[in-house]
Amino acid sequence: MVDIQHTSTPLQKLDSDQLSRAGITLRVKRLDLVHPLVSGNKWYKLKYNLLAAKEEGATTILSFGGAYSNHIHALAAACQMLGFSSIGVIRGEPHTPLNATLKFAQACGMQLHYLSRTDYRLKHTHLIQQQLKAEYGNPYIVPEGGSNALALKGVAELIAELGDDYDRICCACGSGGTLAGLIAGLAGRKQLEGFAALKGAGFLSIDVQRLLAEGAYVDPGNWHINLDYHFGGFAKTTPQLLAFIQQFEAEHGIPLEPLYTGKLFYGLFERITAGVYPPGTRIIALHSGGLQGRDTLMSKSCHSARNGIHL
Repeated sequence: MVDIQHTSTPLQKLDSDQLSRAGITLRVKRLDLVHPLVSGNKWYKLKYNLLAAKEEGATTILSFGGAYSNHIHALAAACQMLGFSSIGVIRGEPHTPLNATLKFAQACGMQLHYLSRTDYRLKHTHLIQQQLKAEYGNPYIVPEGGSNALALKGVAELIAELGDDYDRICCACGSGGTLAGLIAGLAGRKQLEGFAALKGAGFLSIDVQRLLAEGAYVDPGNWHINLDYHFGGFAKTTPQLLAFIQQFEAEHGIPLEPLYTGKLFYGLFERITAGVYPPGTRIIALHSGGLQGRDTLMSKSCHSARNGIHL
């Protein structure tokens, strides 16, 4: 990313009786190891956004996210390393003390600007963006999650790292940018399956199609988004999900978090057990990182689960 070096990440094969019985080969692309701070899919989604900002002579980057946003965390670190000033527009009201994610972003020099949840839903409108530009001196604006045509270009480069020994790629879906970038990179080869982390996420298919059109990519139709594993909605969990994450980590030595990757692997293993994929299917699951807030989120989730409350 501009001049931030990243690590070539492994494809880690998983072994279990469950996979053997189903006749499925499952490997995990460990994007959580791509960079210690600009982690996972965020490295790829930010790469060309920050290159474009540099080419335009921008000195300040502004973007959007929630209080535990992986995107905000990664962007703050990248901007500090590359010499950009940064502004994070955060959904909701300010709370003190700051959680670990926002404390890290602020320590990287990011200025935090809070929007009410009502205004945040309008964040991409001309009115809100003009107000932000006027207040902060016309910063370079990156959309929430970094998801735009430039992000697709970065994520598409992932395909070259995967080789050709697979039939299907599975990934978690929040804003749809990673799935759209994989679709662009595959150009009709193989199959793609997204696992939505949000409840009522039927709109994601429309967003993916929009992103492909904005990037002038043809939609080959070799993909779909599974809507069944949101566990009540974004940032919500159940005891079953938390138990799965703990069991998965103990068995495979790969850390997960409850927002995205935990839901992805829970859904994937449930579908494998149900015989959704024919014996002999070779799957690559994308570990999209997001571990920066893991300890706090797991602690909050376990406390809520013990009290019969979902986050």
